[in-house]
Amino acid sequence: MLKKSLYAIALTAISLPGFAANTLIEMKTSSGNIEIELFNDQAPISAKNFENYVKSNFYKDTIFHRVIPGFMVQGGGFDSNMQEKANTQAPIKNESSNGLQNKRGTLAMARTNQPDSARAQFFVNLVDNDFLDRSARNAGYAVFGKVTKGMDIVDQIAKIPTRNYGMHQNVPVKPVKINSVNIKAPVVKN
Repeated sequence: MLKKSLYAIALTAISLPGFAANTLIEMKTSSGNIEIELFNDQAPISAKNFENYVKSNFYKDTIFHRVIPGFMVQGGGFDSNMQEKANTQAPIKNESSNGLQNKRGTLAMARTNQPDSARAQFFVNLVDNDFLDRSARNAGYAVFGKVTKGMDIVDQIAKIPTRNYGMHQNVPVKPVKINSVNIKAPVVKN
């Protein structure tokens, strides 16, 4: 009851002038739980895209399929048999010009070489990856959130041995499954 009341108060506050709300996400993995704050205010397209995938349970039973120590861990697109999930939404506009940087613990949209091609896949930066930020010669990768709790879990995932699997590289030998991803609450800021 108290949790619902606090949620209602937060929702009321975000409708007041001068207040903004980011979304708090809980990701339960086979390695532990990760809490993520989405930057709805600075990356509205990417954050809304991620939220839509969360609401449709798209990420349930996907894995972190690409792990590169000292760089990033990537997930959100493949099941434990390394089969790419179908039913993705249309690609979104690259928001890498939002001023957010690919710093340790931030989440960014994964994409192909085409800048406006991100769909469901995302990655967590393990270190500051400034070369992924938008520049005169680089379209960049759009940061849309950050890990607020559980970065130790992300670091554990980064230590799992990897192998090649078909045409895919850096695939964890032991799959790290995303069991569920849920919206916890809005984060009210003024």
